[in-house]
Amino acid sequence: MQICIFEDEKYSNFYPLTYSRPVYELVCGINTLREKIVREFPGYRFSLHCRKYLEETLKIRYPDLDVNKINDDSCLFINGRIISPGKLLEMFSAEESEDCIYKCGDEIIALKLSKGNLIEFKKEFTDVINLNSFFELTTKNIDVKVYNYLWEMITDNGAEILRDVKVLTKANSDFTDPGKFENVNFINLKNIFIKNNVTIKPGVVIDASNGPVYIDESVFIYPNAVIEGPVYIGNNSKIKSGAAIYENVSIGSVCKIGGEVEDSIIMPYSNKQHSGFIGHSYLGSWVNLGADTNCSDLKNNYSTIKVNLNGKTIDTGSRFLGVLIGDHAKTAIGTMFNTGTIVGFSSNIFGSGFPPKYIPSFSWGGSENISTYKINKSIETAKVVMERRSLDLLTEDEKLFEEIYNFTSVERKEKSD
Repeated sequence: MQICIFEDEKYSNFYPLTYSRPVYELVCGINTLREKIVREFPGYRFSLHCRKYLEETLKIRYPDLDVNKINDDSCLFINGRIISPGKLLEMFSAEESEDCIYKCGDEIIALKLSKGNLIEFKKEFTDVINLNSFFELTTKNIDVKVYNYLWEMITDNGAEILRDVKVLTKANSDFTDPGKFENVNFINLKNIFIKNNVTIKPGVVIDASNGPVYIDESVFIYPNAVIEGPVYIGNNSKIKSGAAIYENVSIGSVCKIGGEVEDSIIMPYSNKQHSGFIGHSYLGSWVNLGADTNCSDLKNNYSTIKVNLNGKTIDTGSRFLGVLIGDHAKTAIGTMFNTGTIVGFSSNIFGSGFPPKYIPSFSWGGSENISTYKINKSIETAKVVMERRSLDLLTEDEKLFEEIYNFTSVERKEKSD
């Protein structure tokens, strides 16, 4: 039986990060939602479902996986918004012969289909899947957490770092002896995991008293940085001198991080290497924050934070939320973000004062005026940035830029009106 991780109609709740990736490619803890699901089904063959315009870039990223294609006679479809509880194989009963729907409350978590039901289902397979109107099948209730918004993942990040560390260290002894690092202060050494080829300069403090610190391969930590777990630092990333990385932070691979960071998730290839504070935030890939870029993550009156998303005002129910930034966005020096700000894909933010709390994709400007960041200029910049990391912006990537530019033009027009 094949297993397919799919997107449903709630993918837009995770904008701006899901403009450029399926929802299951989002990170919470150390791993993506997809990786957490896959590791629970050793030996099974997986496929991925996504929106049609993401298909080509996903095929390039995972050449060994089927994308928007099912080849077996039966398939277990798993909702890519779930956070795997660690016992999916048991919960979904892979040997179950009967076609059925697995639900948690009103949310469809999974769907097992075979033969005629699967043939009918595959007719709509390249579109966003709305399972609520598809089949009248036997329903089984299971207890699985499913995410509805990005800020829920920020809230869970520390706990997920802890859970992922337990999985990744269980059968892995490939860690460096911390004793080889001179003049580094390690606190609660048993909770600190350092992979190969890591450099840690004198004066660094790594404190795992309140949670694990997992440092992946070839990380470089400059002198006098302070890291307090739970924290994950991805391979080939750099932590700059004097950085303060507080609890519940995940840093992807090939990032440069400085200043203060807490309760945040930063995707690969993003830079925040200068002074400034980022808290309770989610940053996409290829983001660059200029020196002294700061965000507020707590309102002065301590009330819950509201965001503008998909044309609606949503009360997050949280008192802490910083900024959500899409891929390829950039900020100038001294940029200030208010609580609950959303910055769209490939936006370039500059100027004095606080920019609007909702900044459409391909925006150019800030508090005084926002115009459109031309698509050709945006692509040119992305090429230069990626070349600096010895990577190419592929033709498929350019088409992705163009797709996002075109379908976000409406919100740019509404904002200018």
